Amino acid sequence: MTEILLKNADTVLTLDDDRRELSQADLRLRDGVIVEIGSALTTTGETHDLRGCVVTPGLVNTHHHLYQSLTKAVPGGQDALLFGWLQTLYPIWARFGPEEMFVSAQVGLAELALSGCTLTSDHLYLYPNGARLDDTIAAAGEVGLRFHPTRGAMSIGESDGGLPPDSLVEREAAILEDSIRVIDAFHDASEGAMVRVGLAPCSPFSVSRDLMRDAAVLARDKGVMLHTHLAENDEDIAYSLEKFGCRPGQYAEDLGWTGSDVWHAHCVKLDGQEIDLFARSRTGVAHCPCSNCRLGSGIAPVRKMRDAGVKVGLGVDGSASNDTGNLILEARQSMLLQRVANGADAMSAREALEIATRGGAEVLNRPDCGQIAVGKRADIAVWDVSGIDSAGSWDPAALLLAGPTRVKHSFVDGRQIVRDGQMVTIDLPNVIERQNRLAKRLHG
Repeated sequence: MTEILLKNADTVLTLDDDRRELSQADLRLRDGVIVEIGSALTTTGETHDLRGCVVTPGLVNTHHHLYQSLTKAVPGGQDALLFGWLQTLYPIWARFGPEEMFVSAQVGLAELALSGCTLTSDHLYLYPNGARLDDTIAAAGEVGLRFHPTRGAMSIGESDGGLPPDSLVEREAAILEDSIRVIDAFHDASEGAMVRVGLAPCSPFSVSRDLMRDAAVLARDKGVMLHTHLAENDEDIAYSLEKFGCRPGQYAEDLGWTGSDVWHAHCVKLDGQEIDLFARSRTGVAHCPCSNCRLGSGIAPVRKMRDAGVKVGLGVDGSASNDTGNLILEARQSMLLQRVANGADAMSAREALEIATRGGAEVLNRPDCGQIAVGKRADIAVWDVSGIDSAGSWDPAALLLAGPTRVKHSFVDGRQIVRDGQMVTIDLPNVIERQNRLAKRLHG
């Protein structure tokens, strides 16, 4: 039995069913689960004094491309719209291999962990030079984050009218075969699972209708979730209307890509009918505000989605379209953009934090995560509010208005991942040095 006691937290934002906010509270963690919440608790195990700190559930990231942490701020893509940005980066990504996938995932996961994230999905849709989904799963195992990798794919190359170069696309039979392999090898459907695999054809403009349908059938046969990009910008809508004769939401529904086991990234351009469809079908959305700003895609209608009952979580998206992977900053950006679009009362700091925690857990179908309550997994973020970031704040719990952007401690399944603002599971300076060496080789 492993027990950890977190004592004397100034505030615990539980995000539980009653949205309780507790003062001077203690948490007892045992064997990966929150077993007691109270005051003046004692233990013979490890103790952390959290005076001067706010405790939240670990943040949940619902959309990422971890491999892109090797291609931050690439000059040719810095000022491009989505399709031009992709065409700039595809040739670089084509030079990746297993080492690049592993190291970039370690860096991306560590960046997330330091920003309070304890559970992340990843969308890996290209596999050059022997790279496999296994490379990122191995990286997550070392870093220690709870991981939902998705077996992405591209099957329509330039010669067939698609965007990606032919060297980055795969045969659809091979895609489905490898999808079965990774699900059978790694997917864990049990409560408290550290790895769950999903299927994620990249986008409607990089795979065929047949692959979209086949992936949906396979996912439901295997009991795994489905993920893709949808309605990201105006180009995306125009492509759907031209090629498919309908809007993206209708295309998704026609192919079996709506339901409680599906979540779509971006959805910046969903219209009212599509929002109603997603609410009715319980289809989830990964909102990626910083990437949407970076690529000029627009402001997703998150307020309308939430009001309609759509499940919404946050995603940092890939580091080549965000240039960072800080999830607490993503939550702040989400709050600010909804205020820009709809007024200063459109989204509170607490609601944005809920989207970043409980909301993401709901999108990923993880009711065991995303909140602090007895019986839930011990995925915890601890924020030091005694420093300059929160100095003068009247409401320390309003972290997204005046709070730190780097976590002090974090725990995943009761295992400490970050201690005093530093990674404890990997030698991060060595990983960064290795990443920079690979980036220079790619650039050269």
